[in-house]
Amino acid sequence: MSTASRVLTGSSHPISAKTRAKVIAVAEQLGYSPSALARALVSRSSRLMGILVSDIVNPYFSVIARGVDDIASRAGYVTMLCNVDRRTTTEITRVQTMRDYRAAGVIFAGSGYVDDPQEPELAKAVRHAQEQGIHAVSLTARTIGCPVIAADPQAAAYDITDYLISLGHRRIAFIEGPEDMVATRQRRDGFLACMSNADLTEGAHLFPGGFDFEAGHAATMRLIARPPLPDAIIAANDEAAVGALNALRQAHINVPDEISVAGIDDLRVARFVGLTTVSLPLYEMGAMAARHIIDTPPEAATGAAETTTLSHRLIPRETTARRAARTSG
Repeated sequence: MSTASRVLTGSSHPISAKTRAKVIAVAEQLGYSPSALARALVSRSSRLMGILVSDIVNPYFSVIARGVDDIASRAGYVTMLCNVDRRTTTEITRVQTMRDYRAAGVIFAGSGYVDDPQEPELAKAVRHAQEQGIHAVSLTARTIGCPVIAADPQAAAYDITDYLISLGHRRIAFIEGPEDMVATRQRRDGFLACMSNADLTEGAHLFPGGFDFEAGHAATMRLIARPPLPDAIIAANDEAAVGALNALRQAHINVPDEISVAGIDDLRVARFVGLTTVSLPLYEMGAMAARHIIDTPPEAATGAAETTTLSHRLIPRETTARRAARTSG
């Protein structure tokens, strides 16, 4: 049955078979397609999922978005990727947009901020969306009143630090993420907890940085300018770790003979450069969020804000080596 025929068949207006046939013929000739937005306004829901990302050029979010879209598209849903530029006020606006479009759900892929004064307002916007039957899911730990499907970044940072310590490294530098982000604090806390448990607090060195290549490069240049070099560098994510590798190469410092380097995430760039890292289940997080939205009825959108924690995996590669195996210099 054609699109136009289905629309007319479902119409409540009594029309003759002859008139219906003429209307269908004209509609088919004109390539008529019913408005999805109009139907959403009538049915009070649509097959739209919004994905709110902190930085649209960060490949971390590309993996998550692929997980969402793979599941959503198979079920006949459409995804809308929204860049919020790490602004809670923009997230609030985008939630309102999802309400205007009668979206099926909205996925918060990015981290929130520590002591964010705008978070209560965001939680209020989420609650209003849920009351409208729109599902909300967060992929990081946030107190905005919705289910959380996430990895444990603190445990991931702990494990990569523990691995470097097992290789004999005692002085380890940690390049942090953006200031005041919850994700930054979680990864930093994991690093510091592991160093403390190993009685290596004096060997822990923190350097302000960010989640991009340039931030990792700049932080490492500052580190190089303050000798002696640490035994190893951990960056808060893979992008920053690759920036660190580039800075060390420019300074003619051999990795891993003179210094080990590791990251967190296991993005494609980590595999290309042989970066030791922790693999976070980013694709699975996105896929599970989409499945939750599809499988949960709208009337259950205001359900319990449960947390599902997914496991991570250490991936040793060529940028790390045992301290005792290095050449002396």
